[in-house]
Amino acid sequence: MGGAAFGGRPHYTGAVNLPHSKQSPIWLFDLDNTLHDASGAVFWRLNNSMTDYIQEHLGLPRDEANQLRVQYWRRHGATLLGLEKHHGIRAAHFLAQTHQLPGLERDLRMPASDRAALKRLPGRKFILTNAPAEYAKRVVTALDLASCFEGIISIEGMRVFGDLRPKPDARMLRVVLARHRLPAHRCVLVEDTLANLKTARAAHLRTVWMQSYLKHNPHGPEAGAHLHRRPAWVCARIRRLRALHAAFIPSP
Repeated sequence: MGGAAFGGRPHYTGAVNLPHSKQSPIWLFDLDNTLHDASGAVFWRLNNSMTDYIQEHLGLPRDEANQLRVQYWRRHGATLLGLEKHHGIRAAHFLAQTHQLPGLERDLRMPASDRAALKRLPGRKFILTNAPAEYAKRVVTALDLASCFEGIISIEGMRVFGDLRPKPDARMLRVVLARHRLPAHRCVLVEDTLANLKTARAAHLRTVWMQSYLKHNPHGPEAGAHLHRRPAWVCARIRRLRALHAAFIPSP
């Protein structure tokens, strides 16, 4: 995978007609494994950092700490949610400690064609990520994308009635759209994670499944998913960001 084209043309599945042709779409981009290859540069660092944190703050042997990290990720969708719920770990402390990741910037990779396509893409653009804001800013800056985005909607802004509700939580998505005054019918979520796309489609957003980096993350939730048909809640699937220009065609 990772290829941009079939027969020299951008790969996408399904042109998507946007309502209100005079209005450009509002783009919500996931960060890791959507804009860059996080499997190669980030995830192994994060896994080690989270295991270190659990080992230190819960006083567990490393094997048990790693097992707990994976267990909470599978049960709650994020290791942090399990630590917050069952151990009283403060989210801000956990995020700050685990996302320091020294030397991260030198390993970040993004195809130059994707960067150019993103800069040409019409419409307002936001990052919508379950990562903390400081980490997201580092990544976006290192990838030379800071000028592309109007804002970063990070996990710190995903609390609903005091409870942390990261993607794919539907309540959080409704709150975030209302807070930023983003009409759902004009929003397009570009993501690598199917569960997040499913929630977004149910909330009347358009959805794009970014498949470029799936094969690089064989143990992730989408392992092997790129081999199957496009789910009904996915409006289009792409392997390069330049395909967004072709996939999303305004209504005449």
